[in-house]
Amino acid sequence: MKKIVIEGGKKLSGNIKISGAKNSAVALIPASILCDEETTIYNVPEITDKHALIEIIKLLNGIVEDQGDALKIDSRNIESVVIPEELASKLRASYYFMGALLGRKKHVEIYFPGGCKIGARKIDFHLKGFQALGATVEEIDDRYVIDAKELKGTKIYLDFASVGATINIMLAAVKATGTTVINNAAKEPEIVNIATYLNNMGAKIKGAGTSRITIEGVKSLHKAIIEVIPDRIEAGTYIIAGALLGENLCIQNVIKEHLNALLSKLLEIGIPITVRHNNLIINSTENKKAVNITTLPYPGYPTDLAQPMTVLLTQCKGTSILEETIYSNRMGQVPYLNSMGADIQVEEQTAYIKGPTALEGNDVVASDLRAGASLVLAGLLAKGTTKISEIEHILRGYEHIIEKLQGVGADIRIIEEEEK
Repeated sequence: MKKIVIEGGKKLSGNIKISGAKNSAVALIPASILCDEETTIYNVPEITDKHALIEIIKLLNGIVEDQGDALKIDSRNIESVVIPEELASKLRASYYFMGALLGRKKHVEIYFPGGCKIGARKIDFHLKGFQALGATVEEIDDRYVIDAKELKGTKIYLDFASVGATINIMLAAVKATGTTVINNAAKEPEIVNIATYLNNMGAKIKGAGTSRITIEGVKSLHKAIIEVIPDRIEAGTYIIAGALLGENLCIQNVIKEHLNALLSKLLEIGIPITVRHNNLIINSTENKKAVNITTLPYPGYPTDLAQPMTVLLTQCKGTSILEETIYSNRMGQVPYLNSMGADIQVEEQTAYIKGPTALEGNDVVASDLRAGASLVLAGLLAKGTTKISEIEHILRGYEHIIEKLQGVGADIRIIEEEEK
């Protein structure tokens, strides 16, 4: 069993370069199969989710040339075959093959998608969008079967501004007959990245990044390239690390505007931040003030940075309140933080965090991706040794996290331990 081992208390200084966005790459790769020729995606992060998606494309008779940080994908001979449970269950983003295959082949058969267990993550909005476009959806045992003789553009209103549903409907609608309008669409930067990719192929998408996206259907899509945007969640995680332990820690290759909600909270806490072009320089400070945070769809405070922020709030004077409004089970890190010395009480979806509290190393478990990231931060801060198990959750979302942290002074490594 692989574990991350951290000897805490080391100051962090130097440079961390941010990789391509996980949440963008995992949609861009499935989107590629809509193309009738070849495409290239640059700045692809080296994460386990990437390899799971490549496996699915190869299953569908696509050809993938993995050049490390670039993927060349030839989708000319794509076939719609059953995506089995062992592949679909590896990651949540396998569901993007629903929209992409429906748009390309008008038929999808896929087992239920996997991903972190962070609460109810139903895909009803996705399925209703497909049905509005003219598809039939059947749930047979543990798989979805989706068919359409023809997809026709229509007006779709999302009851919740879901990122996944917005992207999936966009993928299905690109080759539909007529015009599709998505109202109350999600506005995340990753959606703009995917829309740009599709438009580079010849799609006609307007309004990405706003609450109203218009897609005029086209018959075919040609070869194109795209670069994955910097990962705002990875950047935010390392920025929080800098707020905990930074001595002129420089976070490179960021788009500051994508991080405004986080940066405003850090300034409220009292963390000094210097902006230099696409770099942010972070320093920790002794006097940190408690704050209240509510997670919201973009441009609000991101749910994916709620768990890492929990660690910083344990070091703030007073009681901070962190309310999670997106997912129902995003407090998996709390019992482990408390075992390390934190004082956190959870009532339904709200955490009450008293600080400052000293943290001590302990044996902990990464219950999901962002909970795992929060435990890495806690281990970096804590006195003594922290061992984190189930680290596959962390490695599927953070490229070279061990090497990046080692490069700025952290005492962190992966070990292999025999299971008891």
